[in-house]
Order: sequence, then structure tokens, then C-alpha cells
Amino acid sequence: MTAVTPAKAGRREWLGLAVLCLPALLTTMDLTLLFMAVPKLTADLDPSSSQLLWASDIYGFLIAGFLITMGTLGERIGRRRLLMIGAVFFGVASVLTAEANSPEMLIAARALLGISAATLAPSTLSLLRVMFRDEKESTTAVTLWTTSFMVGGVVGPIAGGLLLDHFWWGAPFLMAVPVMVLLLIAGPILLPEYKDPSGGRLDLLSVGMSLAAILPAVYGIKELAHDGFETWPTVSLVVGLLFGVVFVLRQRGLSVPLMDVTLFSRAAFSVSVGTLLLTTGLMMGIQYLLATYLQIALGMTPAEAGLWQLPVIIPGMVAAVVGTGISQKIGTPPVLIAGLLIGSVGFGLLTQIDGNSGTALVITSSAIMFIGLAPVMALGIGTIVQAAPVERAGTASALASTTNELGGAVGIALVGSLATAVYGSTLEDHLPSGVTGAAHDAALNSVAEAAAVAGQLPGKAGAELSAAAHDAFAHGMEIASYVSIGVLLAMAALVAVLLRRALPAPTAQQPAPQPVAAAEESLPSGA
Repeated sequence: MTAVTPAKAGRREWLGLAVLCLPALLTTMDLTLLFMAVPKLTADLDPSSSQLLWASDIYGFLIAGFLITMGTLGERIGRRRLLMIGAVFFGVASVLTAEANSPEMLIAARALLGISAATLAPSTLSLLRVMFRDEKESTTAVTLWTTSFMVGGVVGPIAGGLLLDHFWWGAPFLMAVPVMVLLLIAGPILLPEYKDPSGGRLDLLSVGMSLAAILPAVYGIKELAHDGFETWPTVSLVVGLLFGVVFVLRQRGLSVPLMDVTLFSRAAFSVSVGTLLLTTGLMMGIQYLLATYLQIALGMTPAEAGLWQLPVIIPGMVAAVVGTGISQKIGTPPVLIAGLLIGSVGFGLLTQIDGNSGTALVITSSAIMFIGLAPVMALGIGTIVQAAPVERAGTASALASTTNELGGAVGIALVGSLATAVYGSTLEDHLPSGVTGAAHDAALNSVAEAAAVAGQLPGKAGAELSAAAHDAFAHGMEIASYVSIGVLLAMAALVAVLLRRALPAPTAQQPAPQPVAAAEESLPSGA
């Protein structure tokens, strides 16, 4: 049988990729914008601490909760159609967020924004699987799409900070509106439609189970990270895990499941999911700590801290693209192993940071870490999507996106909790003698509260507390970095043993994957 050469992507596909990268960038930006707007927002809307917490968290909660559902729904009704619907609601929700005149309206608007964002990531990623049939081009496209998420995390604080300097707190959220309008105009022209005609009806019970599994689990993890061990967050986490088990058992018994759990029987898929989960978790966890260090220990504003991320993100983006190219010649596992080892070197440099370290060491160590792990994240997502059949690309894309979301939540929770515990125990042994009572408890709670207490103490006592808190926080980052090094080395060994067998080195061009279902509309390959 003669192998079919995959069709090369044309100008229309590459322009379509640029369009698909924009919503990916925006969904990450919106994770950071509200945090920056908190001072002005608090003065304007006067939310309670509980309302502010829900306004901050509900966006990420609902993204994580609805990703699997939206990924499967796209296969039922059409991936491009779902993307267009999501773009409309995302634009509307952005306006409602910007114009919110009460805490309740803000929380509701952010909830709608999170559900809308959940339609964007799996739809954009799964469409790439249809648009780019050539394996090398597909890997490159997924890499560029992945880096757009990374760029969003940096552009958000910079652009948001500039707008907040000149306008009201809601102005940064309006950046989404012209992007969604562009997507609605260009999408039908540049993007193909695809759906799985054998997909069947959406199982609403499975939808409910997936939400009952993910939402309580993410909530429990975040609360345990923030407040330490407490009864209700622990119960929430356990309930989420139990519903997760029930959800998986139900999927095994359905002829047309909401999530095809048999994908995990493929070594390339399951190892890639695990690698992506842990890599994202470590990256998000340590970036959270570094952002705090830059702003508290080095006294930067959020916008300044964002600008200092440019020397980190740009080399990482280049490394992701270069690593993708190298993987097409020598295979994915060697690049993953090299990236994990380079990332561990970056974490090694982070162990040298103390309370008096300057910007250079922080940025250099972060850049090396990002240069190593950015290709791992990009290739991990690509492997997850490519390991699934074309008709299951929506499910695979949703799982890749869910892995990113859960990885970030778990990473911030676990890495942050570890660093906070070390910080508290270290500062306890080095507190100045004049810090007692409520000031003592507040200083031990977090480095931010220690900075506030230090500002209220007279002269030398405030300076001593500030220095001790910075040193304790740096020690917490040091211990978290040592643990991260151990995890990365273990992951490298796992990839070397398992993934090298599942993903052999590339040889001749493989036959093009044949779609199970024809697209509703077929576009010429080289417009």
C-alpha cells in the first residue's frame, strides 16, 4: 500500500494559526489582570475579603471545570462553531467585568468569563490538529500556540499596569473585545469546521460528574495552600477525588464517553500528561514565589516585575521553537530529557538566592529554568494531541488544557505551601525581640504581611524584621527548588525509560492520518 504524503499547510492555515493564538494569549492574560486591579477595584466596589477571593478564583475554577465538557461539545457541534460562540460570550463577559458596579456583578461576570474561556483553549488546539496534517508542521504550530500562553502571562502585567496607570480598574479587561471581534470576522474565513459525526449525544450526567470532580478538587487544593490544613477544604478535595473515580468508571461503561479514558492506555499519551502536569506545576509554583520576591524583597511594581520577565520569556520562546525543530530530527524524548536537565540547573541557581540577592541572579536562574522547561511544555502538549486520533483531538486538547490548569493550581498550592511552611519556621527563629502579639502572628503568616508590619515598626526594628523576612522567604524558595530538582530528575529518568519506547526516533515521513469524519467545510490547503 502506497503511503499518502500529508498535505503541506498553506498561507491560509498559517494565518489561521495567528488568529488562534490570540484567544490563547488572552485567556492567560485574564488570569493576572484582576490581581493587578485589586487596589483600585477595592476602593471602587468595596468588596468583602470573601467576595474578592471569589472574584479572583472563580475564573480559573470554571475554566478547569468546563474544559473537558467543552472539548467534547466541540466534537459534537463543530469545533469552529463552538469557538465562535465562545468568542461572543468572552467579549460580552469582558465588557460586563469592566463595567461591574457591585461585587456580585463582578463575580457573575468573571464566572461567565471562565466558562467562555473554557471553550477557547480546546477549540483552538483541536483545530490545529485538523489544519496541520504534516507531523513537523503540526508540532511547530502547537509550539507557537503554546508560547502564546506563555506570552500572555507576561503581557498581562505589563499592558494591564500601563492601563491601570491612566484609566479605571476595568479598562484592562476591554483589551479582549477587539481580539474577539477579529476572531469572529477572520474565523469563518481562515478556519475549517470539523466535528465527529459518530460522537452521539452529550452525556449530561457525565458533565455533572466532571464538574463535581474538578471544581471541589481545585477549590480544596487552593484553600489548603492558602490556609493550611482545615476540615472543609480537605473534605472538598476528597469529594472531588471520589467523584473523579466515579466519573472514570462511568466513562469506561459508555459507548460514546464524554472523555475517552482509553487514551491513557497509550504510553506516549499518559507519560506526556504526567510530564506536562508536573512541569507546569513546578513552573507556576516557582514563578508565583519569584513574582512575590521581585515585588516584596526588591520593591518592584507589578508592571516592573512583568517587564523583567521579558529576558526570561523571550529566550524561553526561542528555546521552545528550536527544541521543536531538533525533536523533528532526533525525536521528542531526547529533547524532553535535555530540557528537564537544563531546567534542573535553573532551579539549582535559584537555591543560591538569599534576602540580599539582586535582580541579575533571579532573572538569570529563571531564564535558564524557562529555557529548559518551555520546550518540555510545548512538546508535551503536542504529544498529547498527536497521540490521539483526529476525531478525538477535542478530548485530547481539553485534557492537555485541563492538565495545564490543574498543574498550575496544584503547583502553586504545593510549592507555595512548602515555601510558606519553611518561611514561617525559619522566621520564627530569627524574629527581632520587639515583634510580639498580633504583629508576631502576622509576620509569620506571609512575607507580604511581614512587610506591612515592618513598615509600622520604629527604626531599626522594622529594618531587622524586613531583612529577616526576606531571608526566610528566600530560604523557603531554596527548599522548594531542591524538591523541584528531585522531581525533574525523576521525570527525566521516567521519560528515558518509558517514552523512548513509545516514541521512537523519526525516520521516513509517516503516512498522513486519515480523518474518521470529513469536515463540514473543506478549505484548500494553500490559499
